[in-house]
Amino acid sequence: MRTETPPLIHLAEYRPSDFLIDRVDLDVRLHPSRTRVTAMLALRPNPAGDPTAPLRLDGDELALVALALDGQPLPEDAYAVSPSGLVLSAPPRRPFTLAIVTELDPGANTKLMGLYRSGAVYCTQCEADGFRRITYFLDRPDVLSVYTTRIEADRDEAPVLLGNGNPVEAGALDGNRHYAVWHDPHPKPAYLFALVGGRLGHVATRFTTMEGRDVAVAVHVEPGKEARAAYALDAVVRSMRWDEEAFGRPYDLDVFNVVAVSDFNMGAMENKGLNIFNDKYVLASPETATDADYAAIEAIIAHEYFHNWSGNRVTCRDWFQLCLKEGLTVFRDQEFSSDMRSRAVHRIAEVRQLRARQFPEDAGPLRHPVRPTAYAEINNFYTATVYEKGAEIVRMLKTLLGPDAFRAGMDRYFAENDGRAATVEDFLDAFASVSGRDLAAFAQWYARPGTPRLAFRTAYDPAARTCDLTLSQSLDGGPPLVMPVALGLVGPGGALDADCPDLADGVYVLTDREATLRFRGVTERPVPSLLRGFSAPVRLDGALTEADHLVLLARDTDPFNRWQAGQSLALRLIRAGGPAEAFAEALGLLLDAEAPRDPAFAALMLSLPGEGEVANEIEAEVDPDAIHGARKALRAALGRALRDRLEDIEARLAEPVGTPYSPDAAAAGRRALRNAALDLLAAGDPQAGAARAAARLEAATNMTDRLAALGTLALIPGDAREAALAAFGARYADEPLVLDKWFALQATIPEPGTPERIEGLKRHPAYALTNPNRVRALVGSFAFGNPTQFTREDGTGFALVADTVAALDGANPQAAARLLTAFGSWRKLKKSRAVKAEEMLNRIKAIPGLSRDVADIVTRTLAPVNQL
Repeated sequence: MRTETPPLIHLAEYRPSDFLIDRVDLDVRLHPSRTRVTAMLALRPNPAGDPTAPLRLDGDELALVALALDGQPLPEDAYAVSPSGLVLSAPPRRPFTLAIVTELDPGANTKLMGLYRSGAVYCTQCEADGFRRITYFLDRPDVLSVYTTRIEADRDEAPVLLGNGNPVEAGALDGNRHYAVWHDPHPKPAYLFALVGGRLGHVATRFTTMEGRDVAVAVHVEPGKEARAAYALDAVVRSMRWDEEAFGRPYDLDVFNVVAVSDFNMGAMENKGLNIFNDKYVLASPETATDADYAAIEAIIAHEYFHNWSGNRVTCRDWFQLCLKEGLTVFRDQEFSSDMRSRAVHRIAEVRQLRARQFPEDAGPLRHPVRPTAYAEINNFYTATVYEKGAEIVRMLKTLLGPDAFRAGMDRYFAENDGRAATVEDFLDAFASVSGRDLAAFAQWYARPGTPRLAFRTAYDPAARTCDLTLSQSLDGGPPLVMPVALGLVGPGGALDADCPDLADGVYVLTDREATLRFRGVTERPVPSLLRGFSAPVRLDGALTEADHLVLLARDTDPFNRWQAGQSLALRLIRAGGPAEAFAEALGLLLDAEAPRDPAFAALMLSLPGEGEVANEIEAEVDPDAIHGARKALRAALGRALRDRLEDIEARLAEPVGTPYSPDAAAAGRRALRNAALDLLAAGDPQAGAARAAARLEAATNMTDRLAALGTLALIPGDAREAALAAFGARYADEPLVLDKWFALQATIPEPGTPERIEGLKRHPAYALTNPNRVRALVGSFAFGNPTQFTREDGTGFALVADTVAALDGANPQAAARLLTAFGSWRKLKKSRAVKAEEMLNRIKAIPGLSRDVADIVTRTLAPVNQL
C-alpha cells in the first residue's frame, strides 16, 4: 500500500454550514481509558444553507455508544456512522436536539488532539479540528455555540476540574467521585472548547477590569511548582491591563485560568477563559529559566490572552482566514513586548525571526500566501507566513493609516464582528470605513506568496544640492504592491536635513512599480537609510559600499538600520572574505557608545548573522560548511580585534556577589552583553575561552549565565567540554525543561560526531518520542539549528531526521510533520547534499499509510519548482 496525496480543500469552494448548533450541553465522565461523553446538541437548519442537505457531523476515531433525536433513540437505518463521521440522511427541517454518547480512551491518545492525558492530568487540544475526537460535531469555525459542560471524575485522581467560562455548580457524588459545571455565555466554535481535570497546584490573584468586573485569575501547575508560576501570573495581569489601555479591550468573564501541561503539540492554546500551555511557557525560576525564557513566557501569555478578542470574541469564518486571528494577535503581542522591554531591541528580534523562518518558507516548496487558497491538512498551515508575515501586514496597515485611524479601525472591527466568524475582507473594511481609504490594492499582501524585492539607486547633484532616490519593487512579475517605505538620508555627520514633498512623517508609500523621489537642500553626498524599523517585509537590493554601511552603522538615527548596517557588513565579509579591520573598529566605537547606555542593543551588534541567515542571502547553491567556516573565521577575527573592550565589558558587567536575579529588561540586557563578550572572546582564543567559560559556569548563580557559559564551552572540543556537559546533565536530571536545553545544546554542536551523540542521547532516561518537547529539543534542534551536520554529504543527518519522522508519524502526526519541514530548503543545497535529501524525502513518501499531515508536507516538499 502506498500513501495517496491528500485531496485539496479550496477557499473558492467555501459555503455556509447547512445546519447550526445554538447550544451544546456536555456531560464528560473522566476515566483513564473509558471516558464517556454525552453531547446534547440543539440544532436547526441554517437559512443560508441547503434546505435538502443531510446532516453530516465530523468524527475522528470515535466509538458511538448511543444516539437519540428529540429524546427518542434513532433506529439504525436512520443514520450512517463510522469512526470519521455521522450522517443523518433525513434530519428534521426544524429545530431539534440530538443526543450523542461516545466513549474515549484518553490514555492511549498519543496524537495529543481531542481529550488526552498529560501525565496524570486530563486536558484537551481542539484547534484546528480536535473536537471531533471528543464527539460527533459540525467541527468548523463558523458554527458558534453556547456551551455548558459538566465534568465528573474520581476526586483523588482529579480534585481540580476546570472548563470554559464561569463556574456554575460543583458537588460530591457517591463512590468518591465529584463534579463541576462550567458555563460559557459567549458563543464560540468547537476549536475553543477545553476542559482540564487533575491534581494541580496554583497561584492566584484578582484583577478589576476597566468596566469594574472583579476577575479571579489563576495559573495551575504541577503540585510543588507553584513558585515557578509567579512570573506567568504577573504576565497575565500585565496583559489584561495593557489590552485595556492599548486597545480598549476588557476581559469578559468572572474567571481566567491558565493550566500548564508537559505534553503539548503547540506553545499554548487560547481556549475561552481556560488557556492551556506547554509548561515551558509557564514555569520559570532563576535556577531553571533563562532571560529568553522569561521573555517568551511574557510574550506567549500575552498572545493567548489577547486572543480573547482577536480570535475568540471575533473568530474566523474558515481556516483560510487563520491569519486574521494569528497574524493580528502576533502583532498585538509584539506591541505588548515592545512596551514592556526595549522597542528597538524587540523589533530587531522580530525581524530576525521573520528572516530566519518566514523568508526561507517564502522561497521554498512550502510557500503559500498569508491567506492560502487551498490546503490538504490545515494543521500544516500554522506557519511563519500566517503568524509573522501576517503580523507584518497589520504593522504596515498601522503605518499607512497612522495610530489614531488604526485604533479607530480596530475598534470598528471588534464592534462590527463581535460574536461573529469574520474574514480578511471584514477586517480591511473596518479600516477603510474609518479612514476613507481604498484598501483593495493593499489586500494583495494577503493573496501573493513570496517575498517582494525593493531595489534602489541614488543620483546626487552637488551643484543643485539635490538627490534623486529611485525605488522599484518586484514580486514574481505580478502587479505592484502598496509598500510603506520609511526612509531618511544620512551623512558622515549624521542625519541630513532635506526637503521631499513625497514623504509624510518620514514614510513614502510606493504604489507603482517604480518611483523617483527628489530631495532638495542636500549639502553633501547622502547615504539612503531605507526601510527604517523594517517598515515592509521585503528584501532590499541596492549598491551600498562598505563606507556607506559604516556611515549608517555610526550615524543613523534609526536603531534598526544601525543594526542592519552591521549585519550587512558582516554578511559581506562572510560571503566574500576580506580584511575585517574597518568593521572591527566600527564595532569597537559602537561598543564604547552603546554598552553603557543600552547593553541589550550592544549585545545584538556583536551577534553576527546566523548560518541560516547567510544561506538565505545566497542565490546560488549553498555550501553550509563554507558558510560555517567563513563565519567562524570572522568571529575569531573580531574576538581578537576587540579583546580589550570585551574583557572590559566582562569585568564591568559582572554582578556583585549576592545580587538577586531579576528578569527585567535592563538586567537581562547587561547579562546578554556580558555573555556575548565571553562568546566572542572564546572565538578569538579558544584555549583561553574554554578556561573563561568553565570559570563562568562554576560561578554562575542563574540559568542565563550558566547556559551561556556551557554554550560557549560546547563549541570548544576537549575534556573540559565533556565534563561540563556531564555535570550539567547530572545536576538537572530531575528538571525536564532544563534537560531540554541540555539536549538542544548538544544537538547543535557543529561537529561530525554530533549524529552519533544524538543517537546516544535518545537512550537517555528523560528522552521520550511521545513527548513533543523532547523531540523538538533533540532532533528538532539538530534539524533546524545545525546546518553543517543536518545537511552533511554522507546523508547521515538527513537519515537521522527522516527516521524520527517515520517513527513519530503513527503516534503524533503533527509533531512529525513539523519536524519534516526542516527539509524545506533542500533544493538550494549543493548537488551532492540535495541528492541525499531527496533520497530521504522519497523514502518517507513511500512509507505505507502515512498520516495526512506528513503526506501533505512530503508531497509539497518534493513538488517540482515549476509547480510552486
